[in-house]
Amino acid sequence: MRLRRLLLAVCLLLPAPPAALALPSGVPQAIPALPADFVLTGQFTQGGWLRGTAPKGTTALLLDGKPLALAPDGSFFAAFDRDAGASAELVAQRTGASDLRRVLAIAPRQWQIERVNAPFHPPAMPDADFARIRKAELARIGAARALASDSLGWQQNFAWPLKGALRGRFGSQRIFRGTPAAYHPGLDIAGVQGAPYVAPADGVVTLAAEAPFTLEGNLLIVDHGMGLTSAFLHSSRLAVKVGDHVKQGQLLGWVGMTGRATGPHLHWALKWRDARLDPLLFVVSDH
Repeated sequence: MRLRRLLLAVCLLLPAPPAALALPSGVPQAIPALPADFVLTGQFTQGGWLRGTAPKGTTALLLDGKPLALAPDGSFFAAFDRDAGASAELVAQRTGASDLRRVLAIAPRQWQIERVNAPFHPPAMPDADFARIRKAELARIGAARALASDSLGWQQNFAWPLKGALRGRFGSQRIFRGTPAAYHPGLDIAGVQGAPYVAPADGVVTLAAEAPFTLEGNLLIVDHGMGLTSAFLHSSRLAVKVGDHVKQGQLLGWVGMTGRATGPHLHWALKWRDARLDPLLFVVSDH
């Protein structure tokens, strides 16, 4: 009984809740503000890329309505196809807050026309045989690009896999002996037969051709994580195999002219999901 009287006395001495805590009817309670915007860096142009950090509290991230993967620290990677439109919309869906939207202006580019003195496919191969073989090759390439690894190479500043004169430029419209074809999806770097080339960034090997492909020759594909891959074409030999984890600067293979090539060179192509990217926009060191 004495304890109950003591507790009652203490309660009577406590101050009443402040009037400010009572909100008028129809007035929503304020939600603590989250960071105002994304943190973004990159090349905002056709064939370019971006790295970013999502606002705190982001539960899902979308680029033009398609989900992006988020690293545990909130960082992410995305890129823009060679034929990307004039803008892209980045949306962060957040816990306890409205969506945060950012419209990105994507700069257009002018593309060269390149005339190549080579047939579209091996001249001794009938069209039907080429179509059949090519279908199987493209399936292998698609499967290799679809493999996901935990590589963090996408976070790195890319280095040149080979030093040499730049021949075929990314995005150029190509004409093979008078026949228009698709645009050039990579960058051609001149090199002598047998010159070594290295990994431009960390990654995991997802395809290492045991025999030359009809167009790519001895083909190598390396996954850099977050959907970003490098492909290296026309090698004379490869120094790595499927499943190998490679470090930036590690030997990958040797320059050659296997497949559709008029001379020894390294064709380096970058792709993010279905978007084809310009390797020239990734490297930061002098060439």
